[in-house]
Amino acid sequence: MPTQLQAELADVRRLEAVSFRSWPASSVEYDGTWAIRLTAGHPSKRINSVNPLDRADHSDLENRIARAARRFDSFGRPLVFRQSPLAPPELDNILDARGWRRFDETVVMTRNLNEVDLAGTFDHVPLKDVGRWIDQCIVMASFASEVKPGLSEIIGNVQGEVGLFLSEDDDGKPLAAAMAVRFGDLVGLFEVVSNPALRREGYGRRIMRSAMLWGFENGARRAWLQVVAANEPAIALYQDEGFQAAYTYSYRQAPEGFQG
Repeated sequence: MPTQLQAELADVRRLEAVSFRSWPASSVEYDGTWAIRLTAGHPSKRINSVNPLDRADHSDLENRIARAARRFDSFGRPLVFRQSPLAPPELDNILDARGWRRFDETVVMTRNLNEVDLAGTFDHVPLKDVGRWIDQCIVMASFASEVKPGLSEIIGNVQGEVGLFLSEDDDGKPLAAAMAVRFGDLVGLFEVVSNPALRREGYGRRIMRSAMLWGFENGARRAWLQVVAANEPAIALYQDEGFQAAYTYSYRQAPEGFQG
C-alpha cells in the first residue's frame, strides 16, 4: 500500500504534468528530471523556470544550477527555479545558503465537480476567436498588450481541449473572462478575471462556474486552479466555491551578481 506522502506526491505529479501541458513552454529541455522551460515570447514564470520533478534527484546540484544559468542567459531570462513538493529538499538548502530569494508562493486548489451544484449556471458556448478573447482580457488589465503574440502561441500549443469564456454587456464591454483546459477527468481554470470597474458584482464567479459546467459536460470530474497565496480575495472566492488547497509551490531567484 502506498504511504500518504506517496499518494500526495502522485497527485502533485499528475497536476504538475497537466499544468505543463495546459500552459506550454516553447522550449523544454531536461537535465535529469529537471524540466527547463523557456519561452522567448512570453514572460510568465511558469514557462520560464527550472522545474525539479523528483525529490530523489539531487546529485551534482552546483554544476546543474550553473548549466541552467547558462541556458537562461542564452534566452535573456533571469534564472528562476519553481519549487513544488517534487523538488529535492537538498536543492532548497543550497539556494537558502546562497541567498536566493523566495517569492510568489502559489496555491494549487482543487474541487470535486460531482459535488458542485451547477443548476442555473449559464451554459456558455466557448469563444473561438482567440484574438478577441485576449483583447478583452487586455481591456480588463489581465494582460499587457505586448504579450498578445506570445499568448496566442501558447493557447495554440495547448495539448488539451481549450474553452475560452467571455462575458460582455450589450455594448461589447467585457465583464469577465476565463480560460479552461480539459485533460480527461481534470479541468484547469486559468486567467479568471473580471472587469476592475465592476468588481464584487459576481461576474467572475459566474464565468468560473460556466467554465466548470463546460468541463463537467465534457467529462471532467475535478477542477483545479493556481492562485498567488497573497491574493486573499481570490482565495476566499475559490474557497466559497468549494476549492481546497492541494499543495503550494514558490519561485526562487538568484541574488544580484550571481554568475552561475
